[in-house]
Amino acid sequence: MKDNIDKLFKDLEHQFDIEEPTIGHFDRFEAKLNKTNSNNSKKKNFKLLPYVAVAASFILLFGIWLGASFSNKGMELANVSLEMKETQNYFITTIQKELETIEKERNNDTELLIKDALLQLNKLEKQYQKLTLELKESNKDKRVIYAMISNFQQRIDVLQGLLNKIEDVKQLKKQNNETYV
Repeated sequence: MKDNIDKLFKDLEHQFDIEEPTIGHFDRFEAKLNKTNSNNSKKKNFKLLPYVAVAASFILLFGIWLGASFSNKGMELANVSLEMKETQNYFITTIQKELETIEKERNNDTELLIKDALLQLNKLEKQYQKLTLELKESNKDKRVIYAMISNFQQRIDVLQGLLNKIEDVKQLKKQNNETYV
């Protein structure tokens, strides 16, 4: 083994780069690094995260709505009767309007509140999907229908509670003479 290494070094003996860089090389290199870092810091000032968060929220909510609308697994409230279809449409429209209002209020101060509310909405959506399966199996049992309506009402309550909390944050900022972003 030692002979192999010695032979390798002997074969490569005059091929190593042993020259010193010219005077000032390190200073020029450091200046180029500093110039690159200053350009990157300007790019970092443009904050893309809030825009990505808003877009991701809309995509998530659209996916939930789309999944609920075209689900082949269960029976939607709208399939029970014309009145239930109107009721479901009312709730869906109201929820969408509330979500649009909330998205307009999204900022650093409200981000955690909004994320928490969206998690709660996601849980309620999963419960609703289970209720659609129960409705299909129970042959339009009124208790399941009432549970589905209650689920929609709970979603609206979560959104209205969130809007109240956002309003409280705004008022608190105003009282403390801080600017609301």
